[in-house]
Amino acid sequence: SELVDRHMAAEPMVPETLSTYQKMFNLSREELNDIVAVLAQTELEAVGSMGDDTPMSVLSRKVRSVFDHFRQQFAQVTNPPIDSLRERIVMSLQTNIGREGSVFDIGPENAQQVIMNSPVLSQRKLRQLLGPAMFADSQAFIDLNAPDTESLPDALERISNEAEQAALDDKLIIMLSDRYLKPGLLPVHALLATGAVHHRLIAKGLRCRVNIIVETGVARDPHHFACLIGCGATAVYPYLVYQSLHDLAQRGNVDRQQQLGRSFRRGIRKGLFKIMSKMGIASISSYRGAQLFEIIGLHDEVVERCFRGTVSRIQGANFEDLHDDQRLLARAAWEPRTPLNQGGLLKFIHNGEYHCYNPDVVATLQAAVRSGDYNRYRDYAELVDERPVATLRDLLEPQAIGPPVAIDDVEPAENILRRFDSAGMSLGALSPEAHEALAIAMNRLGARSNSGEGGEDPARFATERVSKIKQVASGRFGVTAEYLVNAEVIQIKIAQGAKPGEGGQLPGHKVDATIARLRYAKPGVGLISPPPHHDIYSIEDLAQLIFDLKQVNPQALVSVKLVAEPGVGTIAAGVVKAYADLITISGYDGGTGASPLSSVKYAGSPWELGLSEAQQVLRANGLRHRVRLQTDGGLKTGLDIIKAAMLGAESFGFGTAPMVALGCKYLRICHLNNCATGVATQNKVLRSEHFIGLPEMVVNFFRFVAEDVRQRLAELGARSLDEIIGRSDQLKQLPGDTPRQQQLDLSRILSTAGVVPEAPRFCNEARNEPFDRGHLAELMMRETLPAIEAKSGGEFEFFVHNYNRTIGARISGEIARRYGNHGMQDAPLEIALTGTAGQSLAAWNVDGLHLTLTGDANDYVGKGMTGGRVIIRPPADSSFVARETSIIGNTCLYGATGGELYAAGLAGERFAVRNSGATAVVEGTGDHCCEYMTGGVVAVLGRTGVNFGAGLTGGFAYVLDLNRDFVDRYNHELIDIHRVTPESMEAHLQHLRALILAHVEYTNSAWATELLDDFRSYLPKFWLIKPKAAELGSLIESLRRAA
Repeated sequence: SELVDRHMAAEPMVPETLSTYQKMFNLSREELNDIVAVLAQTELEAVGSMGDDTPMSVLSRKVRSVFDHFRQQFAQVTNPPIDSLRERIVMSLQTNIGREGSVFDIGPENAQQVIMNSPVLSQRKLRQLLGPAMFADSQAFIDLNAPDTESLPDALERISNEAEQAALDDKLIIMLSDRYLKPGLLPVHALLATGAVHHRLIAKGLRCRVNIIVETGVARDPHHFACLIGCGATAVYPYLVYQSLHDLAQRGNVDRQQQLGRSFRRGIRKGLFKIMSKMGIASISSYRGAQLFEIIGLHDEVVERCFRGTVSRIQGANFEDLHDDQRLLARAAWEPRTPLNQGGLLKFIHNGEYHCYNPDVVATLQAAVRSGDYNRYRDYAELVDERPVATLRDLLEPQAIGPPVAIDDVEPAENILRRFDSAGMSLGALSPEAHEALAIAMNRLGARSNSGEGGEDPARFATERVSKIKQVASGRFGVTAEYLVNAEVIQIKIAQGAKPGEGGQLPGHKVDATIARLRYAKPGVGLISPPPHHDIYSIEDLAQLIFDLKQVNPQALVSVKLVAEPGVGTIAAGVVKAYADLITISGYDGGTGASPLSSVKYAGSPWELGLSEAQQVLRANGLRHRVRLQTDGGLKTGLDIIKAAMLGAESFGFGTAPMVALGCKYLRICHLNNCATGVATQNKVLRSEHFIGLPEMVVNFFRFVAEDVRQRLAELGARSLDEIIGRSDQLKQLPGDTPRQQQLDLSRILSTAGVVPEAPRFCNEARNEPFDRGHLAELMMRETLPAIEAKSGGEFEFFVHNYNRTIGARISGEIARRYGNHGMQDAPLEIALTGTAGQSLAAWNVDGLHLTLTGDANDYVGKGMTGGRVIIRPPADSSFVARETSIIGNTCLYGATGGELYAAGLAGERFAVRNSGATAVVEGTGDHCCEYMTGGVVAVLGRTGVNFGAGLTGGFAYVLDLNRDFVDRYNHELIDIHRVTPESMEAHLQHLRALILAHVEYTNSAWATELLDDFRSYLPKFWLIKPKAAELGSLIESLRRAA
């Protein structure tokens, strides 16, 4: 195609000119090699680990890009994120160049559109757009380079005036360009110019008449493109990237043969899909101009002029500060002897950006915990507490609430230690040794460790190695009734601080035999966590999941983990009303085992903003006494605990600090599986030879922090943490060290939101009991309990209504508590139900519980089931055709790890999503069936929806394709399909026939009976669906082994 550019830079810059441009636009060697080159070579974003420990842009003493002030927003709970990889079918970056018109007044001229597949332009596309065949006569060029004597507001006013005049002159394209640098001129940052022009044209009613194309040197990674488009740009031409890639190829640093420009654009496209999908947005046209960011650290004069309507809460850099940055960059750019900046934003570099976990901090902490010497801890605490301002809390100083008290009068360390949790880090992200050392240490302290989302070995239950907090994440790996009943707290992870709005992926090289066993998967096969929980699309759905968990384990507290962003207070209020017992507010600076660097750097807000907002909203709405608030993200010392408590936190999560205590050297290579200290790897050699961590090291760290807290409480005149929780009025804002820090306004963090002082500041109720007492579930429990205790089985009958939710989970929990998931397999309870079941029928079902429902059921049937049997059939006297009628709702068998389900009718959307072991037969499904499946088998005796088998890496399925259109309805990325033929697939033929026979036996299905009666005729119409990586002959054997 003519639109594929074969040359990135038709007019390459000479090295001296390129160096000037790179310095002027603040492109460091680190960014060039670790972000731009990676995008161009792999067509994927660069991946990093350990989170972001650098100061936010407004706190930094280095020149940082305007883009760094923008934090991507993301959906939590309601209107959840989309999986842009597995559900690409709904995603679009289609960009139109042409006039938009009112939907009430569309004429032929509106049909004259140039349609492009992406807003990221190649040189050839740009030339075609501006060429004589297209818009040469209908475009206006606006130079963003302004005299260095002209103020930034004046330059923006001039640029906006030119843009307005171009629109009035009927120009179709406005080209904003910073390409033509000259000494004495300073480029106005393209993001400021784009926002100012966009808002001027909107104010004058002209925006739909023009397209804004930005030709700039500042756009390099997906976040930069997202900011430009989100603030109004129609398309972006990143000329400096192409010039820099051309130079890298000429130097031999990257492959000359590869079409680097095209590969770079593909990488950016994937990044844009991901950023849009975090907000549940499928089309770039919906994202354009939506300003879905929080601005942290720009003054109101900048926000009002360029980004009106974008959330900005703490003030910061003004136009003069931004102009000073450009002057500094220009001074270096036009001085040939000044080398390109080395960087230091991603990894610690001497004289680079400050890192909170710098080598001095890491070494001092490790010396303290290994020696057990509190004086050495004081050296570490001094390094942290007296560092240059790196976080918002560094600008807050606790004030005494009374005269100092004696240390002996302060509550004992044991009381404080009970408030400490280790953050959710899965076995998979951590090595087994590190994971268990952490659990042992927390249990010895009377605190709690968190299992993370990878399940937990049953051998650890009821021992010193158990994790008291069990996490339920979107992948539902290893989440069974036995796992849940062995928890004191069950945490629903809605989002993660380092990559909110995204799922996770455990690469195949980290999935060894142990992890595969715990996650019900295959060794060596990568595992995918979806971005959303597929049973949480609204706050009501979250309430349902909380109810499900409280049914299976009534003794446990249920926690919900959120990430700080604007509006998190409103979400927190909804979570309390959904009957959660705890809420965790994570900051952007939390750690991660692997995450795209653009997410680590640009998503999520500081926990100081999120925690204070949640505290204020909960108090204002009379909800604070019903829920415990926790925060995590970069907590290191007792001073951090004091400040977090004053902002409203009652408990505190630590992730990175205990890892460092165990020996982590903060090398940021967790995602590569070659951690040099054996903390974050599954490599047996590295673990056995280099892991030196002991539970005592973690114990020492937390005891030191607790003692630090006690000493600070004594100085503040407080005898317990309860006395200072929520006392934000006792925090004073410090002036800061730089002009930008002095312009910050942290009053919103310190505000009490006008709530009366008497309103509760912390939780004073033991648990947040649901309104629904589950009366039928309790009745069933009482009637079946003798049979469970005697392990005798038995038959029972009950009538259900659609308000009877989560039927079966209460019984499964009691069975699992006594006998584990499979202990009652030989003496099952046979329970016959009649009527319409509410949501989550047979959730967390275990072996020993067989449910037969005559009627129909709502969503989430068999969610998390690990054994037993569920049969759903229509009443015998029903007049409808069962195979054409829905009998179960959406998202059934979500995260199932075993058991059987037979339903004589249609299932809804996302049937068997994340199934990793269950066997199911249904007579038709909606869209996204068998998504992310890693095990088990599904037989669909009818039509499926679209996107079948997206992300399927294990297990297999049979689908009856009467209409011969299944080829267009499955996702071709990871699976292939085969006709079931008698000649070469006798084992599968018999297996399929046995499944249909069982379906007839259990449900009396008329349709399945008809299929069996004429099996040879219908057989050629069945497809077998399997992962591309699996051998056809191994499928049945794998099923046997799993059983």
